[in-house]
Amino acid sequence: MKILSLFLLTLFYGVNLLFAQSSIQAELENFVNDPSLKHASVSFNLIDLESNGIVASYNPQQILPPASTAKLFSTATALEILGPDYRAKTRIYYNGEIDSNGVLNGNIWIRGGGDPSLGSKYFNSPEKQRDFLKKWVAEIKKLGIKEISGAVIADASEFGYNGAPDGWNWVDMGNYYGSGPSGLTVFDNLIQLKFKTSSVANQPAKIIDIQPQVPGLIMHNYVLSSKKRGDNSYIYGAPYSLDRFATGTLPVNQSEFTVKGSMPDPESQIAYELVQQLMQQQITVSDMSKSVRKLFNSKGEIDYSTKNLIYTHKGARLIDIIKVTNHRSINLFAEQLLCLVGYHKTGDGSTKSGLKVLENYWSSRINVQSMRINDGSGLSRTNAVSAANYTALLSYMSKSKNKVAFLNSLPISGESGTLKSLCRNQSAHGKVHAKSGTMTRIKSYSGYIHSANGKVYAFAIIVNNFNGSSSAVKKRMAALFNKIAVMP
Repeated sequence: MKILSLFLLTLFYGVNLLFAQSSIQAELENFVNDPSLKHASVSFNLIDLESNGIVASYNPQQILPPASTAKLFSTATALEILGPDYRAKTRIYYNGEIDSNGVLNGNIWIRGGGDPSLGSKYFNSPEKQRDFLKKWVAEIKKLGIKEISGAVIADASEFGYNGAPDGWNWVDMGNYYGSGPSGLTVFDNLIQLKFKTSSVANQPAKIIDIQPQVPGLIMHNYVLSSKKRGDNSYIYGAPYSLDRFATGTLPVNQSEFTVKGSMPDPESQIAYELVQQLMQQQITVSDMSKSVRKLFNSKGEIDYSTKNLIYTHKGARLIDIIKVTNHRSINLFAEQLLCLVGYHKTGDGSTKSGLKVLENYWSSRINVQSMRINDGSGLSRTNAVSAANYTALLSYMSKSKNKVAFLNSLPISGESGTLKSLCRNQSAHGKVHAKSGTMTRIKSYSGYIHSANGKVYAFAIIVNNFNGSSSAVKKRMAALFNKIAVMP
């Protein structure tokens, strides 16, 4: 009798599972057969984390540009290799001698360690974004330095000077989301342009302020006032170039409209900022600010064993940076995390080094066959990842010692981050923990879904070259997530 009951119970659950699987697969077929996806490429995979079995799939091995869901690989790699409490270091040195009059006959050096939190708005209120510089000045003053005969020299050379990863477009690099990685970042590598627009459409909009002040910056302004709503302006400019071009439109009748762009040269900027703080404290700097890139035109390989360490600044905890990265989809942070794993493992903080470490780490742990990742953020359209690659990563992280930290770094549907509007007040509200990805004609999600049956599923969906709006595709994806969330 007990054997019969067990058999019937097993049969019942088996039938329920088959029904659930067929239901999800049917919903998936409805999704891919939508007219807006007639010419689109779709990769989808849904696995049961308990059994690691596939529940539903569609072209799970097809590799596609995934947009910002690529950040899952950067954040997971950094978490696994560096650990949640890792803090990047920026070190302040001096060379030369300090005489009896308080004159440093030498230079102050800022040695970059890839910390993305220096002066970041995500970790500091506006009035405290320069507090780290004030602390550095206080440490310099403790040595009795009243004058510097040389310069403040910023050194980001250990992370290279590529400026931007391979595959980034010209249209992206001058805008706020196109801030490239650096051994020294400051203020999220952003500049803010404040415009005043005309009351008449098609009239020039005037730039009334730029913060922070960037020495030598030339801003070519072609922005017009318009009756269109919102920010429809774009900023063009290559890394390290002080020529910037602003185009597009902004709404009429704006007394102050802020547009964000990428900072041309963060290494030079942070040296300039420290000089300004020193001068405010009546410490003169004869040769002002300089950078290793400009001095040596390559990796300087400065010998710091001959210099005197003044102070070591520790940045925000890695897990806090990762949470901001995944919740707010900050490209710069994802790029810095990738560079940091390379720096930690090899002493080379370039994107190329980070990518090599990432590939070596995961190739021995999960199936990354055919996967191609060329940056840390997903901004590169040369990235190619499959839904199966993502679910393999997610399955691994669900068993990692860092699984709770990783899960908590992800936005929640209907509640937080970039998923705040996804499935809001629907069946999957609060049930999806995932990273989103959006670029022109690309929409993706990857993460975990907690279902009504008590199970947790790993999923990934990538859609390229759809017709219609991104919001319409998002709505259809939400219907699929809702279905998974109520699986019996």
